[in-house]
Amino acid sequence: MKIGKATIPESAICASDDETIVVRGADLCRELIGHVSFSDYFWLLVTGQRPGPDASRVLEATLVAIAEHGLVPSVQASRMTMAAAPDAIQGAVAAGILGCGSVILGASEAAGRLFLRIDALARERSLSLADAAAEVVREMRAAKHAIPGYGHPQHKARDPRVARLFEVAAEAGAPLHYVRIAEAVEQVLPDITGRDLRLNVSAAIPAVLLDVGFPAEALKGVPILARCAGLIGHLTEELARPIGFALSYQATREQRYTGTLPDGVTLRKSEA
Repeated sequence: MKIGKATIPESAICASDDETIVVRGADLCRELIGHVSFSDYFWLLVTGQRPGPDASRVLEATLVAIAEHGLVPSVQASRMTMAAAPDAIQGAVAAGILGCGSVILGASEAAGRLFLRIDALARERSLSLADAAAEVVREMRAAKHAIPGYGHPQHKARDPRVARLFEVAAEAGAPLHYVRIAEAVEQVLPDITGRDLRLNVSAAIPAVLLDVGFPAEALKGVPILARCAGLIGHLTEELARPIGFALSYQATREQRYTGTLPDGVTLRKSEA
């Protein structure tokens, strides 16, 4: 039984022989190593094209913006995995990345899809961005879907990273079309949801990336790539000054047992 159409494995990304390594049509050693930044190389790997100056600057800014965010759940999972298996940094990084989903980091892709949907509706029916945003948001609310990329547990006003990413995009000469869509969603949210939900970084990242031509299919990869760097920083610190077990002990200390007990058994809370 065939799954998919291809019967021969083909790829346009990389090939090599005993003398040369070719990546996306360029000689890795003669044209890429020492000549391109890692973020430009990432763009080339994903798209097959080298980024222009605007795309290069915007991608670099998004990677810096999302790489580190403190002891979020994915970082705690990574550090506790390292505490249990200090010889397996790859497993600890994987544990952190596996904790990235619709709540942590994955919202960037969902927000990007939202912006593309609003853009398509506005073009198809000659609507203003505000009207198209309002229609799509109402549909999502009627279906009881959250609006990805808006609201933040700490930053009640706009996430401070949003303004800086929008500034970088403007300075780089990006068209800011998707930035305007992101702001249109923010403007219609209070009337539709009854809540003043402001842009957070997970909406700013896809807005600026779509504006410089980054493919929507790879949007989730940007925060994942960035967070790998942040995790490696945490894991290096974990090896030098371990807190993985402290994180585990803290959870144990705060745990409350809500199940039943056998007759005659009373559990005493142990002291730290």
